[in-house]
Amino acid sequence: MFGSTKHDTEKAFADSEDSPVAEKTSSDDIQISVDTASDEKYGKTQRGLKSRHIQLIALGGCIGTGLFVGTGATLSTTGPAPLFMSFVVISAVVWVVMQTIAELASYIPSSGSSVPLYVNRYVEPSLAFAAGWNYWYAYAMLVASEVSAAAVVIGYWTNPVPVAVWLTIVLATIIMLNVFVVSWYGESEFWFASIKIIGILGLIILGVILFFGGGPTHDRLGFRYWQKPGAFIPYAAPGNTGKFLAFWTALVRSGFAFILSPELIVLAAGETEAPRRNIPKAAKRFIYRLMVFYILGTLVISVIVASNDDLLLQGISSGEGNAGASPFVIGIKRAGIRSLDHVINGVILTSAWSAGNSFMFAGSRSLYSLALTGQAPKIFRTCNKQGVPYLCVAVTSLLACLVYLSVSSGSATVFQWFVNLTTISGYIAWIILLITYLRFRRALEFNGILHERPYKSPGQPYVTYFALVFLILLTLTNGFQVFFPGKFTVSSFLAAYITLPIVIALYLGHKIWFRTPLFVRAHKIDVHSGKEAADRLEEMDVPPVAKNIVQKVWFWIA
Repeated sequence: MFGSTKHDTEKAFADSEDSPVAEKTSSDDIQISVDTASDEKYGKTQRGLKSRHIQLIALGGCIGTGLFVGTGATLSTTGPAPLFMSFVVISAVVWVVMQTIAELASYIPSSGSSVPLYVNRYVEPSLAFAAGWNYWYAYAMLVASEVSAAAVVIGYWTNPVPVAVWLTIVLATIIMLNVFVVSWYGESEFWFASIKIIGILGLIILGVILFFGGGPTHDRLGFRYWQKPGAFIPYAAPGNTGKFLAFWTALVRSGFAFILSPELIVLAAGETEAPRRNIPKAAKRFIYRLMVFYILGTLVISVIVASNDDLLLQGISSGEGNAGASPFVIGIKRAGIRSLDHVINGVILTSAWSAGNSFMFAGSRSLYSLALTGQAPKIFRTCNKQGVPYLCVAVTSLLACLVYLSVSSGSATVFQWFVNLTTISGYIAWIILLITYLRFRRALEFNGILHERPYKSPGQPYVTYFALVFLILLTLTNGFQVFFPGKFTVSSFLAAYITLPIVIALYLGHKIWFRTPLFVRAHKIDVHSGKEAADRLEEMDVPPVAKNIVQKVWFWIA
């Protein structure tokens, strides 16, 4: 597979400068190790991301159009209560995902770190193979989604320039920021995320002002729209059943605003300075991102916009992906605040551009990680002198070029169908991640070193079990609408469930071909290779010491 023999792939699973070659993967005695980036022929990634980069990436790296625009469609379909509640519940699940990732990434933050690399080490290679290609595809499609959104947002100001031109400019900029030096990506994300954070905080403050009647019209909104037209819009059934289905529909749709964003931390772990200090720090700050940006953000939306607002319904029905369909912009217009919609459109543009930038980084590193474990062609291990896997960036960019389908109105429908697959791909990826974390804990317990984790997240392993069961249930029921009488369409069914057989086919195909075990037994899981190097790196780390109050605040943030 990928131009190599079974022996090559089996050896790749065990290839490490720290540990001996493992036995054949057809045996239950397989031993998987980690750091395969030692081959000088290809080079390796470098630690070019600073503390402030990783903190801002964690806070705002993947906040895109899912929050600013996508919430409008959910609000109009389900009402304000399901929208708000769904973001609270999904935020709780994503927090658990983030904590498990931080534990895994801080334990051994090796070059080429990624979730599939940990799956390969702590579970088994076939599941890692399926997870890795699922991640890569999803990230590439998310790049296309955000690039398309950025181009259409620009159309809010001007139409004479063909949309293909804007698509090219946005995509080319993202590629340039990712292909040269990793610090360019980190620096651009630092400023992109800063703009998004300031913009969202400004919108939340504005929402509070409008809530108490501080707008130009002095109309006190309060929770008016929760009372009329109402907190719930029953979905697919009357009464309480319809209200519950509205909530579940909001849960499924809200996932897109969060999907695959926690993984940015683990993907950046191998390229981050002082990873054992900065990754736990980012994980601890993550709760503030969820509470402020997503939970308070959706609460503000439910206050300033009615679910049956004419502008909201018109923006959604017209298929606009720009600020014209954003509940934030509609609320500002209804409040009589002039010109601010253009400012918010600029924030939405920055968010889409930034999210596309982050997803390009994530997609390229996912492919690089696959190459490190022999599950993608070795050529994708190639890095330039600056430590960037530029071939991975190039191939990810090629798949992202599907964004040009959105130039045609007919193809845009097909393109959106593919984009919808990324949400379910994300849910499947998180299920695999949580299983991997539980196997990681089991291996540490077996070796009596569970207490040696550099970062210990609260509530484990119980919160992981909760999130795992919830995500499995959400994945299996995400397309429940198609099973209602008169609602079934082939396209809707495939969009909801086709990712499942694809991932299963990748998993079974790899397992049959390489005859890998069902899972690596706890006593054979390698929890030592690479740990000594990580311990030494941690010992050499000298945390900065604040000399004044300004530095104390800055060091807490970044």
